[in-house]
Amino acid sequence: MKIYLVGGAVRDELLHRKVTERDWVVVGATAEQLLSKGYTQVGKDFPVFLHPETREEYALARTERKTGSGYTGFVCVANSDVTLEEDLLRRDLTINAMAKDSRGKIIDPYHGLADLEKKRLRHVSAAFSEDPLRVFRVARFAARYAYLGFKVADDTLALMKSMAASGELQSLSAERVWLETRRSLMEKSPAIYFHVLQQCGALSHWFPELAEFGDDKYQPLILAANSKASNEERFAALALGLSQSEATALCQRLKAPNSYRELALLSASFSSLLTHTKSPDALLEILDKADAWRKPERFQALLKVASFQAITATADEENITKKRKAFERALSRAANIDVQEIIASGKHGKAIRDALRSQRLELLRSTMKN
Repeated sequence: MKIYLVGGAVRDELLHRKVTERDWVVVGATAEQLLSKGYTQVGKDFPVFLHPETREEYALARTERKTGSGYTGFVCVANSDVTLEEDLLRRDLTINAMAKDSRGKIIDPYHGLADLEKKRLRHVSAAFSEDPLRVFRVARFAARYAYLGFKVADDTLALMKSMAASGELQSLSAERVWLETRRSLMEKSPAIYFHVLQQCGALSHWFPELAEFGDDKYQPLILAANSKASNEERFAALALGLSQSEATALCQRLKAPNSYRELALLSASFSSLLTHTKSPDALLEILDKADAWRKPERFQALLKVASFQAITATADEENITKKRKAFERALSRAANIDVQEIIASGKHGKAIRDALRSQRLELLRSTMKN
């Protein structure tokens, strides 16, 4: 039995990036041997085990054979005869197909070190095309490592184009595509994810609303990433270039979680209005429609997203930020009006709503003047 550190941990160690999780491959062993040593099996389809102390994942070396369509159409073969090189051959990119033994020696049968040096994302073998999800994974890695100068290799991009043209991407589930998209949004350069998908023709399958985006439409997303905005805010920044119906269709297709969908739809509907309005009455109407009184944190996120759109249009970051802060103060003051005091004054029914609206409007006027 031999155990090797593999995949992302080896790659990121060589790139001097923080290693967040470690995966291991066990060669020359059986499931029974690992179970006898106290490992716990967690994989039903694949022979994956948790270490009894570290709880890190250890997988038996395995090969895969394509038997059907999509990313689930594989038969896995894992036994003590499978070599490390055979296991690494099934991986997606050469920089993910390296291993390190117990003495620190790097095992690199597919030239991942050379591709790290050349800053190149290159597929390991033609088997890459058997898993359509890898198109999105490569785009995500491009978004992650763009700041280091990494690019997708020409032959890999050509393979991704043929995969997109084959229609195989449509066999993917929305949940898997969303997972890769959500992860990509939090990378340093999330716009690169969509650029790569556009380059290989994959954007039209899952993101047709973004297919005609130019660089200017991605600028709010770039600003959001640079400001370390939340994932929901980054997705909403992407929706700024869409109509409400387009944003709705995109969220439904991806099965985006409610927190993402709600902010994206609000951004598509109200960001431009927030950017241009100077009217307290108009602002109050937006506050009502956006349910800002019950969900003030979400409205603050909407203001932040709208500021990315405004900065893209005017490049006047200082004044846009001041305006956003003024809106936030206005919301805070208006939200703190005591309805019980209005009721205690003797007002009933519609008179309560009218008085509340009047006080909110007055606060918005005074705040926006300042």
